[in-house]
Amino acid sequence: MGIKNLITLLSFLFVLFSCEKEEFEPEINQRTTFMYFPWSEDLIDYFYNNISDMEYAIKETSLKNERVIVFLSTSSIKAQMFEIILKNGNCIHSILKEYENPQFTIEPVLTDILNDMKTFAPAKSYSMIIGCHGMGWLPVNGSKSRMLQDFRHHWEYKNVPQTRFFGGLSAEYQTDIKTLSNSIKNSGLSMEYILFDDCYMSSLETAYELRHITYYIIACPTEIMAFGMPYSTMGKHLLSREPNYKAACDAFHQFYSTYQYPYGTLAVTNCSELDNLAALMKRINQQYIFDNTQEGFVQPMDGYSPVIFYDYGDYVKVLCKNDSTLLLQFSETLNKVVPYNNSSLKFEIKAKQFYAAS
Repeated sequence: MGIKNLITLLSFLFVLFSCEKEEFEPEINQRTTFMYFPWSEDLIDYFYNNISDMEYAIKETSLKNERVIVFLSTSSIKAQMFEIILKNGNCIHSILKEYENPQFTIEPVLTDILNDMKTFAPAKSYSMIIGCHGMGWLPVNGSKSRMLQDFRHHWEYKNVPQTRFFGGLSAEYQTDIKTLSNSIKNSGLSMEYILFDDCYMSSLETAYELRHITYYIIACPTEIMAFGMPYSTMGKHLLSREPNYKAACDAFHQFYSTYQYPYGTLAVTNCSELDNLAALMKRINQQYIFDNTQEGFVQPMDGYSPVIFYDYGDYVKVLCKNDSTLLLQFSETLNKVVPYNNSSLKFEIKAKQFYAAS
């Protein structure tokens, strides 16, 4: 065989095998959405409803290069990880792993759970939905330690509409934000967004702690009803390859405007703008010192006594109320940090019932 014919044959074989490889190469998963439900005894039925509502959104959107993985604590000592798969128009659960007594509140175990998700559904990008109770950036055991002995968390009130630490009802099932942040870093993940389906998680401190491991945070600055996020209508905007945050906020507002308990607040935080806000806040604090006698003029976001959560924008307005130039700069910066938000006319707080939203 001549050299020319041999080269032609080898070239043909190379093209043939290359084409075969391309033909059978699987599609690359663009995004994995991870729904994470640690043990929260009084919310388990709502979690099942959240999953069902997300399945409705999955049927509506027909996942395209996207996967949805769920970690669900079915009891205080058992959990499972499964994938929601759309098959012949119906959603089925493919069990990936069973967990016995997972200590998900500690960094190594939460890191392992995230690594499991990453191994089962590798993707170009990830997002995370966390459903449980919430207490902002306060450390586990930190809220009660600073209060009187008769202090009660919002989830401890009886005979009132139920709402949704980050975790369960007691410290052994509650996770510090720092633990979450470190676990995501340890697993080598970076989230497109983290959605907290929990109370009080749209706080500046929480966002600042997580700013290097997620682009956006979707959360409530007040309590959220136990029903949680309306995934049946919000889900299609969250599962999209390019999440539509404004549409998600609008869907939330539309749902809670007509819900039997029409109380809901939601905000989307752009974490890439947080360092700019921190630099501006440093300037403000160098020029002004808050007068504690003005505390009553700042809108509280809860019903605790003393108040734990205040409206951040309102705080700065009171702090430098006579400096119109600085206030304008602050307002413009805050609008970049929180590009989308919505609220009902009122929001619920357990200790004092209902507050009007400002």
